[in-house]
Amino acid sequence: MSEAINAVCFGEVLYDIFPNSEKIGGAPLNVASRLSANGINTSMISSVGKDEKGKNLLEYLKSRNIDHSLVAETLDFQTGVVTVELDDSGSASYTIEHPAAWDKIEISAEMIDKVKTTDAFLFGSLVCRDQKSRATLTELLKHAKFAVFDINLRPPHYEKEILEDLILKADFIKFNDDELYEIAAMFDSPFNSLEQNLSYMTKITNAKTICVTKGSHGAVLFTEGKLFYNSGYKIKVADTVGAGDSFLGSLISKLLRKEEPQKALNYACAIGALVASKEGANPEFTSEVIEAFMFPDAD
Repeated sequence: MSEAINAVCFGEVLYDIFPNSEKIGGAPLNVASRLSANGINTSMISSVGKDEKGKNLLEYLKSRNIDHSLVAETLDFQTGVVTVELDDSGSASYTIEHPAAWDKIEISAEMIDKVKTTDAFLFGSLVCRDQKSRATLTELLKHAKFAVFDINLRPPHYEKEILEDLILKADFIKFNDDELYEIAAMFDSPFNSLEQNLSYMTKITNAKTICVTKGSHGAVLFTEGKLFYNSGYKIKVADTVGAGDSFLGSLISKLLRKEEPQKALNYACAIGALVASKEGANPEFTSEVIEAFMFPDAD
């Protein structure tokens, strides 16, 4: 029997408000959902309001087998909501209410103990928009064995100095292509191509692994001193919400299990595509569906 692998996701848990529906989301929660679906023992650190949405979020985490013992409930702030607008291609833009409960995550000894004993600690950039949660993250990063930074640039909720600090503390960084160009420029990159900027970031950060997603065109992964590529899977997009998060959760779950990087990347790209083909951030798929999507029967 293989040894259990543990992961902790830190940050926003919220409701995505679409034009015709409401769905549970938040990038760290989406990553946690996919990690758990892939058999990783996953915990969430966050905060919700003592309201109906908060109650539903805790029930959701429980239903996805995600430990929510470190998700606080507060009377002072409401559970987070995000208004999502989709363009004709299904790409999303977001209006993120502030302050929300997840902006005010209070540090505790239990959180520190959890992070000390976990195999991967995953966090994003959005949670740093508020000083309270940012201070908690800064403390927890001191105890992380393997820090995974999922960059989610949501204007106006980020600052150059904070991003630069977090990037230098990460062991693994995930960008999308636009974020790579923007942040490489922050670090004074003179380059214009994706590969050149990726190479530049590997030299000025401490990250041993960097991944860049390219939407429908797949992703490129730098790890073990090598580049790995996947050119994407063709699907009809329903919406892109959560596709990158599921990609990351899938990639990390495979890499933590020491899967070959190319196989891990191929699997993660397939999951990201499948999620984009469905509405909402966290659709569920059987292993048979995933296998048939990646390796369709040619007969």
